[in-house]
Amino acid sequence: MLRIDNLSKRYGDHLVFQGLTHTFPAGCAALCEEDSTGKSSLLGIMAGVIAPDGGDVWIDGHSVIHAPLQAKGRLAYVPDNCLAFPTQTGRGLLELMAEEKHTALDDATLDLAYRLGLEPHLDKRFEQMSTGTRRKVFLTAAALGNPAVVIADGPSSGLDAQARAVLAKQFKTWAQDRVVVFASHDAELVQACGAREINVAALR
Repeated sequence: MLRIDNLSKRYGDHLVFQGLTHTFPAGCAALCEEDSTGKSSLLGIMAGVIAPDGGDVWIDGHSVIHAPLQAKGRLAYVPDNCLAFPTQTGRGLLELMAEEKHTALDDATLDLAYRLGLEPHLDKRFEQMSTGTRRKVFLTAAALGNPAVVIADGPSSGLDAQARAVLAKQFKTWAQDRVVVFASHDAELVQACGAREINVAALR
């Protein structure tokens, strides 16, 4: 469902990584190594929001480079920075993302929002929310449209204990039939969702 093929990325003279090739089976995979190893760049390339300097990413059989709309239609992405739409409300963003995925903001998605503790905050603007609350909206959006691949950068950052427990359970559920890849230093989350730890430099 997720394959990276000979990926390379550099910023100026700094080579972040080169020749990354890996096929991710269904399940949870966690990038847990220290900072400055290219985790966020790799996740951004997988999600189609950062252009690689070489190589390609395949999401459920669709090339992120050559068929980006089809690839992104099978993907959910939780970015590290969840303040891309400061004046948008949480409910408004969920409705917009549902429309983009040609689906509805259904009861199952709203149930996840409520279990994460979002109910009192859905009609607030993002600029009025805490970092953790913004992240909860994007985590809820990941449930829309039954994506084949879920990519998350620091998914438990800013979450309270209850929401972190809900997140771990949700990741474990999703991992039964889809790929969940996330970057995190949260050892408890990694253990709770049964993620296998992956080193970026070893993806060759």
